[in-house]
Amino acid sequence: MDDSELGSASGSESGSVSASSTSRASDELVVNVYSHTGEPETGFDPLLGWGCGHVNFEPLIQSTLFKTDDEGAIINDLATGYSASPDGKTWTVNVRDDVKFTDGEKLTAEDVAFTFNTAIGSNSELDMSNLENARAVNDTAVEFNLKEPQSSFIWRLRYVGIVPEHAYKKETYGASPIGSGPYKLVQWDKGQQAIFELNDNYYGQKPYFKKITMLFLDRDTAFAAAKSGNVDIAEIDITHANQSINGYDIISLPSSRAFGVSFPMQNNTGKKSLTGDTIGNNVTADIAIRKALNTGIDRKAILDGVIYGKGDVEYTGVDQRTFGNPEARIKDSKPEEAIKILEDAGWKDTDGDGIREKDGTKAEFKLYYSSSDQTRQALSVAVSEQAKKLGIKINLVGTNWDEIYANQYSSAVLYAYSSIDTFNLYQQYHTKEADDTYRNPGLYSNPVVDGYLETALRTSDQEQAIENWKLAAYDGNTGFGPSADATWLWLVTMDYLYAVDETVDMGTPEKNSGSDILGNIYEWTRTSATDTAQK
Repeated sequence: MDDSELGSASGSESGSVSASSTSRASDELVVNVYSHTGEPETGFDPLLGWGCGHVNFEPLIQSTLFKTDDEGAIINDLATGYSASPDGKTWTVNVRDDVKFTDGEKLTAEDVAFTFNTAIGSNSELDMSNLENARAVNDTAVEFNLKEPQSSFIWRLRYVGIVPEHAYKKETYGASPIGSGPYKLVQWDKGQQAIFELNDNYYGQKPYFKKITMLFLDRDTAFAAAKSGNVDIAEIDITHANQSINGYDIISLPSSRAFGVSFPMQNNTGKKSLTGDTIGNNVTADIAIRKALNTGIDRKAILDGVIYGKGDVEYTGVDQRTFGNPEARIKDSKPEEAIKILEDAGWKDTDGDGIREKDGTKAEFKLYYSSSDQTRQALSVAVSEQAKKLGIKINLVGTNWDEIYANQYSSAVLYAYSSIDTFNLYQQYHTKEADDTYRNPGLYSNPVVDGYLETALRTSDQEQAIENWKLAAYDGNTGFGPSADATWLWLVTMDYLYAVDETVDMGTPEKNSGSDILGNIYEWTRTSATDTAQK
């Protein structure tokens, strides 16, 4: 990612600023929207992560089998429909027969099968570990054979761009991709920009913008580019939330990016992980500590004070999702109630030092956060200061991710989760052994919750899956949410912030689409027919 000035970060061969507002027409768009993922090192290859990394987004060049509508519901794209076998292990997807790749070759079920078979083992972010194989039944139907039933497999079908079997070579495809999406890549200046032009043969609704220049700038440089009028859309840092730019609107789009504190759920009994890391924490393993923090912390104050109100309070990590359970949430900002929870559980400040203790153990623990992220630092500080008023001392440790992972089973960690894939919910709360991943860092283990998660994952009925995802959070008695086991202290869901040229009309962005602002590029127009130089 290039932190230099816009002039050198987006120059053409002649050295001029190709993104200049004085040279682009009304149907040309200059954007810097994926600064959170950065320039794709391996190019624009969906089998190596383009469009479907930890933050999923519109790949532009390739089509996907399914998309999501404005409300976040899954709808057809290349697919015309799908069905799952009663045992949930065989999915059959029907594919359109009127689609061509940009080289003129027809897209068939063979290309779909090839894409997914090649994806198996090609990139860990794609997680095709449960796919046995894909098989073209005929030109317009492909069969996916799973090792185990997996309701969340629909999200794999949602985000993987389809590549052409006849023209795919792993070594070269990323730099010169052929796809069937709304745009085609015509130029890639590594470290600077990528230029996309409209695919005239696109089968769907054709976008108004015929050319998109995507810059690879960090958020601060993108903000400066907007102030200079050199971009139409720029993803900017939350610290610019209250600033203004002449000729631009500063908009915030909701996302699934939830920030929360993970709690070690086991006591420290001397157990070690396979890599020798300590497991357990005698303070956070006490549900009274976790309940008190969930009840006493003022999330709204953190939302307003740390991220300028650009987001929402968060209680379960998936409040905004269709599979979130409102019953799992609690009423927070109740310090008196939180103190009573602690007192009733035996956590009292008997020596007057401001820190409660129980059976000789101080209500004190470490909270790790990434020192390279100012937002996580600020959130951690806010939690620590509020906890102090409850008699709980939280010692902050800002460091690198290697050290964080080494301490996640014995200390609290300020994490962020962005995926809308339901499989991540399973990974987050299903019983596991200590390993080298950040899934379920508290080593939470609840057989009842495991049962709900397994049912949700293994059913072939999406409605039944949603119901069980909700029950895993809270069933009226138990669950991972703050109403029950309070496994995390979820804090806020943070919006993505963009500077948008006031002449650009983005239509109706998809619900919780902050990380995928181009997902509805088909709806975008420019309200003025004149060049942006005249705005």
